[in-house]
Amino acid sequence: MHLYKTNKGAVLHSDEEYYLFTDGWDTLINQPDLYSYLLQHLQGMESMLEGVAQDYISNHLLPPIGSQEIWAAGVTYLKSLDARKDEAKDAGAADCYQRVYEAERPELFFKSLPHRVAGHGGKVNIRKDSEWNVPEPELTLYINSNGNIQAYTIGNDMSSRSIEGENPLYLPQAKVYERSAAIGPCLYIIKDTIPSETEIKLSIYRNGISMYKGNTPISRMKRSLKELAEYLFSECDFAAGVFLMTGTCLVPPDDFNLQENDEAVISIDGIGTLKNTVAVKETRSVTG
Repeated sequence: MHLYKTNKGAVLHSDEEYYLFTDGWDTLINQPDLYSYLLQHLQGMESMLEGVAQDYISNHLLPPIGSQEIWAAGVTYLKSLDARKDEAKDAGAADCYQRVYEAERPELFFKSLPHRVAGHGGKVNIRKDSEWNVPEPELTLYINSNGNIQAYTIGNDMSSRSIEGENPLYLPQAKVYERSAAIGPCLYIIKDTIPSETEIKLSIYRNGISMYKGNTPISRMKRSLKELAEYLFSECDFAAGVFLMTGTCLVPPDDFNLQENDEAVISIDGIGTLKNTVAVKETRSVTG
């Protein structure tokens, strides 16, 4: 099942039919068992006209987030470890990434509040004070308030590799800023855990020309999805649930840097495609 958030309501696509839910988003998705809840409520519901549903999804789509925070995990793939070590070698901090990759405790960090999140077709920002910016495509979990994984979506963890590489203590500035995260286009809700052979694909285009393409299965992730969720919930509560980006294995070459108007296209098997255009935040003077 695919659940889309629109400004007309939540549109569920199930078994070639579309259904409209008018419940509040947080109430709708934060169920003890979202898959069973939706199946139960489909009984007796009248389906939507396909044309109307497609119009809602195409022209009224919102990021599939309500009041939830977004968190992220780092260094969960070997390729990400190698990239982080390359970033940090001049700062003498490469060893810290090796240690967290091998440690029992994962790297978890806060990524975004909902009002800073872009959806499918929206703009993501690169920092003006960074010389090296990249998208990071990530399988993203929706975890309910009880700590149970209920759905999956696509995440783009926009990152400044130059700022993080300068000093690991600059991680919040490298990761957290306006439109530094995108998720969408929908929540993918299935009965069982997402298959390990599920592939993540990233393409980057500049003026219509392909600049980078890569793909990887989530089976290359060192840590399990359940493990990451358990660590996040071990000392935090989330009243409406939370989104958790699970790390990336697709890293563009070191000589690649995103530019304004580039297009990042991320696809994950079963979920769909998240497409975003790269922008730069307008400069604002600070007084006082």
